Amino acid sequence: MNRRTTLAAALALTAGLALAGCGTGESAPQFTVDGAYMPQPVTDDMAGAFFTVKNNGGTADKITSVTSDFAKDITLHKTSGTKMEQADSLPVPANGELKLSRGGNHLMFMGLKYKPTKGDVITVQLRFAHAEPVTVSIPVRAANYQPKK
Repeated sequence: MNRRTTLAAALALTAGLALAGCGTGESAPQFTVDGAYMPQPVTDDMAGAFFTVKNNGGTADKITSVTSDFAKDITLHKTSGTKMEQADSLPVPANGELKLSRGGNHLMFMGLKYKPTKGDVITVQLRFAHAEPVTVSIPVRAANYQPKK
């Protein structure tokens, strides 16, 4: 083999190995949050929040916790049929979304530091099993607020 052929073979092999490493087609989770709101709480110690988490990445992940200075405890809740229960995590599928809505999956805030009113904004951090945390600003709406479909 001459030098040119050897160099071409080496380049082809290197390119093939580089492409093989990318062969899964999966990309890291990429999250955006849309439609966040918190209905103005009717009690002084409890509130809920709702939004949609979109994952534009090719790898699924899950929300494992939510933190904020606004409440002593924030829990993830899932709804199956008419039964609501606390969840350890909520899945966000690859190239999909997780909807948190009234009557469905949602966040519960317990032990509020203060009772927010319409116009306030609550800031939380969504924590995931694998991805970096995402900060979400949640505007407080009227108690009877219904998002547009």
